Amino acid sequence: MGNLEKYRKEVDDFLWVCRMLSERMYVTSHGGNLCWRLEDNLLLITPTRMYKADIRPEDLVFIDLEGNIVEGKKKPTGEAPMYLNFFGDRPDVNSVIHCHPPYTNAFAITKGKNWLMRPIFPETVVEVGPVPVVPYGEPLTQCLADNFKPFMQRYNAFLMESHGLVIISPGDIIRAFQLTDILETSSISILQALAIGDIKEISKEDVAALENTMRTRHLPVIGSPDAGNTLMDLYFSENA
Repeated sequence: MGNLEKYRKEVDDFLWVCRMLSERMYVTSHGGNLCWRLEDNLLLITPTRMYKADIRPEDLVFIDLEGNIVEGKKKPTGEAPMYLNFFGDRPDVNSVIHCHPPYTNAFAITKGKNWLMRPIFPETVVEVGPVPVVPYGEPLTQCLADNFKPFMQRYNAFLMESHGLVIISPGDIIRAFQLTDILETSSISILQALAIGDIKEISKEDVAALENTMRTRHLPVIGSPDAGNTLMDLYFSENA
């Protein structure tokens, strides 16, 4: 039995996310890619140079953690080195989406304050966390993949400078898409608020209380479980 048949439901979910990314205009042309860890050493990944809405089951690629093709007729996305770094550095991560949601991407090119690093909406704080800007690296290169390393243990979402968004999740690929949607909606509201005036942040006391929300909802910690990050540390420490 091939992997396409063995993982039929996962393939269907993966393709649904591909279509949703296209419908929401979070990806355009050949841009964006996604990857889902199905087994310890088996990843489902998008093929290179395909519009995500056009991808069919036979276009998908299965690779191992060394980047070798296990099954599939096409080449995997050229961003594969980035994904291999993610899964190697963060064993807790199971799904990754790289896309270019237009409002969130505004913070990847602005010289102003990165408001995605600040506590604005409770849902974004407890589900996505702060979103740092990773220094620019040439697309499709190991250099770009390696630029994430200083940020990998602390965060679950990243803006690639002058490029796009990456979100990683211990959940499935649908969960990674949900997190992308939450962040983009937050970005829309932040940019609209900036057009009106100043932005109100959630207070330190209220951010600390959101730890209760995370426990009640059984939400995973932001960043690596081994890093011991708290919301107060993420938003108000010297490294925030």
